This record gives sequence, C-alpha cells and structure tokens, in this order.
Amino acid sequence: MSKDNAAGRFAPDSDVDDDIEEPRQYKVLLHNDDYTTMDFVVKVLSTVFHKNEAEATRIMLAVHNQGVGVCGVYTAEVAETKVSLVRLLARRDGYPLKCSMEEV
Repeated sequence: MSKDNAAGRFAPDSDVDDDIEEPRQYKVLLHNDDYTTMDFVVKVLSTVFHKNEAEATRIMLAVHNQGVGVCGVYTAEVAETKVSLVRLLARRDGYPLKCSMEEV
C-alpha cells in the first residue's frame, strides 16, 4: 500500500511491480476481390479508419495491386470493432469486401 507523505501525496511502496505488460497489437487488413469498387474501399478507409484522401488512396492501391493492405494497428478490442464495422458496411452496400485482423 502507499504511504502518506508530509505533503499529503502518496508515495508508492518499493515492492510495487513496475512490469506492466503492453496489450497485444493487431493489424487490420483489407483483402482484394473482383467486385468491391475502389471508391468504396477509399470511403471505408476514410470513415472507419479516419484516413485522409491520400492515405486512403495509397492503402486502396496496395489492396488492389498486392492483394492486401494494412489499415492500421490496434488493440484487440478496437481491431475487432473495426473489422465488424467494415463487414457491416460492405454487406449493407452489397460488396464482398473481406476484412481481417492479424497479431503483430
């Protein structure tokens, strides 16, 4: 437990474990297909991942030319939410856009 010092502030005990483990990080990936339009991919990157026009276009071209593009790196919960949102938007608009996450 912490001890109260003269200034009324708490000082940590010396036996406090300072080894805090960082949360695991996950890449969110978009995968190319023959049906999803480039404009829709840019729209998803702008709205879900908050990418500006230039960055969204760069990622969209990576998806188109290389088959996959990295949208960002997030904690598991954030990555899962973004993957779900992309899938929801794609299905709503009738696209088979695939979005996945992969541990870094």
